[in-house]
Formats: sequence, structure tokens, C-alpha cells
Amino acid sequence: MSDMTLMRIWIFVAMVVLAGAIIIFGRPRKPSQGRRVARGDSGRVEPTLGEQLESELARDDGNGEPLQESLDLGSRVAASSKEDLGKRTTDEFDKIVTLYLAARAGELLHGPDIVVAAEKAGLEFGHMGVFHRLVEGHPERGPVFSVANIMKPGSFDMADIQSLKTPAIAFFLTLPAPVSALDAWDTMLPTAQRMGELLDGVVLDEQRNAIGRQRIAHIRDEMRAYDRQREAPPLTRPARW
Repeated sequence: MSDMTLMRIWIFVAMVVLAGAIIIFGRPRKPSQGRRVARGDSGRVEPTLGEQLESELARDDGNGEPLQESLDLGSRVAASSKEDLGKRTTDEFDKIVTLYLAARAGELLHGPDIVVAAEKAGLEFGHMGVFHRLVEGHPERGPVFSVANIMKPGSFDMADIQSLKTPAIAFFLTLPAPVSALDAWDTMLPTAQRMGELLDGVVLDEQRNAIGRQRIAHIRDEMRAYDRQREAPPLTRPARW
């Protein structure tokens, strides 16, 4: 099995970790609906947030070894309760947009380098021990997007940052955001690309493929459609006589 294949397997598993981080930031409006296919892209499915998160993360890799250490969200919340920078102002969202920044084959991203790159890219360390892009001058509005470690528990432990190594980090924005969906995307993508340059990594889409112009254009169209849908006035039904 090649290094690239192993990396993609880890990133696939880490999508569940990302969902765990998002649970702390908010809940979907209609959890009973389960997985949703995004409009205009029948092949893409939105992440599912379920109560079985911890048991899924603890499943083994077929060799009797757990993929990652056990998750303790409760203690993580308690430890970061004083860190409100980047905390969402609402517990509801209806769409998630994700990017990954992965190390090249055979390499890892190192904690100190991630911190330096995040600072140069304009990110702030805060709520839940992850990085956030905030609205300039209005941090109280919550994060435009956030950046988490794909390794459990998803946070960056600054007390042990020197020894932190990870195959990838995840960029995610939850909609609605404190700015328009298109503005949020047009902020997140260049940030991921800038950090990719600084860390000599590869920016991947939600399917763990190197993101190209066609996919970028498609996501921008999705963001425009999302913004139009939210701006459109509600339909009024004709009165029944």
C-alpha cells in the first residue's frame, strides 16, 4: 500500500473526527433526515452527525489496533471553557464546506510549523483549541471558518505543540456564517492555499482529491446559490376560499 493511499485512508477516518468537532460548534437543524445530498451535485453527500461518533472513532483497523486514542469531548469542553474566541453564536447550521491540507507522501505536518503558518495566514487560536478566521473588528460574530487537526481529539495542544505531528489538517465552514457563504469560501480557500505554500502541503477537496479549477468554480456556484436562497423572500401560498 502506497504512502498516498495510507494518507487518504487516514483522512477518510478523520472526517468522523471533523464531525465530532462540529458537534461542539452546532447541531444540524433536522437531524432526523440523516445524510443529505447537496443540490446540484448528486454525487456529494453532506457529513452525518450522530450519537455513535465515539464508537466509530474507536473501531479498529482490521489488525486489532484502534485507529486513534479514545475521545473525551467532555474534558475537552471543560478545558477550553474559558476560550470563547471563535465560538459560534448559534447551535444550528444547515451546510458544511470542507477542505483538507495534507502533507506530501511520506511526510507529516509539524505542530510548530502549523502554528507559524496559521498566524501568517491570519488565523486566531481559540475555542476548542483550534484555529479560526474571525470577522475583522467583530470577533463576537463567531468564526468565518475554523481549522482543526484531523487526529483525535481534533485540537492543537499548545502545551505539547513541539511534538505534534499530523498527516493533515481540516478547514471547515458551517453555514450560515457571519458573512455571506461566497465571501466565507473566498476567504477559506486562499487561506488553505497560503498555508499549503508555507507548509509544502497539498490542498484537497472533501473527497480527498487535489482541488482544481473546475471543483473550485463548482463550489463557488454552490455558495452563490446558497446566498440567493437565503435572500429570497418566502413563498406565499394563495388563500383558499
